[in-house]
Amino acid sequence: MSQVILDQRSMGRDALMQRALRAARGLHALGVREGDAVALLLRNDFAFFEAQQAAAALGAYAVPVNWHGKPEEVLYIVNDVQPKVLVAHADLLAPVREQVPATTRVITVPTPPEAKRSFSLDDEAVALPPGAPEWNAWLESFAPWDGPPLRSRATMIYTSGTTGRAKGVKRDAATPEQAAAYVELLRSVYGLRQGVRALIGGPLYHSSPNAFARQALQVADLLVMQTRFDAEAALAAIERHRITHMVAVPTMFVRMLKLPEAVRQRHDLRSLQWVTHTGAPCSPETKRALMDWWGPVVYETYGGTEVGTATLSTPEDWLAFPGSVGRLTPGARMALYGEDGQPVAPGEVGEIFVRVPAYADFTYHNHPEKRAEVERDGLVSCGDVGYVKDEHLYLCDRRADMVISAGVNIYPAEIEAVLLQCPEVRDCAVFGIPDDEMGESLAAAVEPMPGATPDAAQLRAFLEARIARYKVPRRIDFHAALPREDSGKIFKRRLRDPFWQAAGRKI
Repeated sequence: MSQVILDQRSMGRDALMQRALRAARGLHALGVREGDAVALLLRNDFAFFEAQQAAAALGAYAVPVNWHGKPEEVLYIVNDVQPKVLVAHADLLAPVREQVPATTRVITVPTPPEAKRSFSLDDEAVALPPGAPEWNAWLESFAPWDGPPLRSRATMIYTSGTTGRAKGVKRDAATPEQAAAYVELLRSVYGLRQGVRALIGGPLYHSSPNAFARQALQVADLLVMQTRFDAEAALAAIERHRITHMVAVPTMFVRMLKLPEAVRQRHDLRSLQWVTHTGAPCSPETKRALMDWWGPVVYETYGGTEVGTATLSTPEDWLAFPGSVGRLTPGARMALYGEDGQPVAPGEVGEIFVRVPAYADFTYHNHPEKRAEVERDGLVSCGDVGYVKDEHLYLCDRRADMVISAGVNIYPAEIEAVLLQCPEVRDCAVFGIPDDEMGESLAAAVEPMPGATPDAAQLRAFLEARIARYKVPRRIDFHAALPREDSGKIFKRRLRDPFWQAAGRKI
């Protein structure tokens, strides 16, 4: 029997799918219909899969919410998507429960014991709210859903633009042809076939781990989740469960490589066959070191929440074309455009636009006008620039100011807006700088108010009280005046470029 494992606990896949069907009937009883939204404020847990599969059975959108956010950030998504139902872990629900829209029904999932230990949560933090439906008892009160199958809808992942606020990427229902092509694409990108033994270290609210997990749930003999990524625990899990396939971000590789040699050599990793990384650039030094350790099993993808997986670099590709992010996936189209809006010649740098036919078209939920801003000639941009050489794509820089740190998209405009609320800050700019572990980390250039003398610790404390900790800049420098254009716009590149020039890279 296929098994799903969370740290040390396990559940049979058949049992999990039956619970999902019970939950589907329960959601239907609460009014969830085709095209509606069900929000998931959940850590990695069996309940995440159950709720996601239940929504899919009804043709509804599952909307994973980044639970690392501050209450205001979580509530922004919940208020934007207006879900019929919110399924939430007890400790994650507590800070937002009183402000959830009255039209949204809330079902509470007990916080897993693994999460309680990993995040040092006390009994009060994980207490179930009185009178609210509890997930396990609630779903067991329903018979399994036996309604007709409906067209597949992808999860609605919220991703931000350079202007700050997150936008929900809402796809059309997939045609049968698209659904079949999507399965084939995931086979080619993640190597997912019957009988694999898969490991997920990242949170399921991210698009790549989520896509990997949804397909692995269907075909894997074993699907292992970690409550929280831990480098040595991941190595131990690979050995213990004879993991063959894994999805990761480069930060995980860096942390594994930084383990003491004795720890690294302690674990037998010879079962690994296919490790896919995405979400952020991986330095050539890190990838070479990893392949020296694990062998030629490391695959790289390029794409985005809006466009899906556009390119794939196999181990053989990368060794022959180091630094590239590979070639187009089957059926994908790509064009690069210059600053004048015209296609660039082969080998020249341009903004990258792609389209992958395995993915149904999308709009931004409640923001259809922003959808047109990212399209050109039927192709969609993620805001990156690069060039093509020998049919392989190379990334050069990001057109927008978005920062990718440890595989997480961070948007400086949002941080700048909060920092400017500090009484001692006259002006500021936030941008990404090279980081050997994270790929990029955040830096802030601050112009204090006349006569003010804030320090970095003070400003970090100000930010941590208002935004998620991972958005707080690690480096804060103070300037008498920030460089500006005639229009008043800050020359952010003048602040950013010296860091990247010293590192010898631009992304």
